Amino acid sequence: MSVALTSFPAYSRARTESPVHPAVPKNAGSSEAAIASAADIRSGLTENLARLWRYGLVLSHQRDVADDLVQATCLRALERADQFVPGTRLDRWLFSILHSIWLNEIRSRRVRQGQGFVDAGDALIFDGAHDTETHVMAGQVLKRVSALPEAQRTVVFLAYVEGLSYREVAGILDIPIGTVMSRLAAARAKLSDDEREGGRQ
Repeated sequence: MSVALTSFPAYSRARTESPVHPAVPKNAGSSEAAIASAADIRSGLTENLARLWRYGLVLSHQRDVADDLVQATCLRALERADQFVPGTRLDRWLFSILHSIWLNEIRSRRVRQGQGFVDAGDALIFDGAHDTETHVMAGQVLKRVSALPEAQRTVVFLAYVEGLSYREVAGILDIPIGTVMSRLAAARAKLSDDEREGGRQ
């Protein structure tokens, strides 16, 4: 994977510039909380880089676009560190930022087909954070997941690979839980049909 911590300008800038907006009141308590929050986010970004890159790859099918998505996500997270609510899940917040960037900025670009295209099933490497059952299910799904429509592909990845709850997936994608469930059902049906077709060949 070409993504590396040192490749993100956001990290080098964060050492000398505060990612918190200047309007924060200048009292000791607020300053300490802001510094702690920014430090926690920098640490959390390091831990979640691989997961963010995998999600960027699932969305875009382009290694270079996945790199751009992760870099933009890191920068935005550091710039908006004061918006993160301590005690909530950082990974969910980061996935939401990346998905928003994909919808609003990256996907609007005209990416030439075939340039940097990779098979998501080959590129997505598990980091050992999930249990064996999830590994087995995700391994089976990822063989064909890249062929699914984007809407189904994203819910399959977040629910089956990342192991997020339906409610968490709905929050990241900003859609109703019922929509998450229907997309997963459609994806499972498509994957089952593909598996049956493959078995007959």
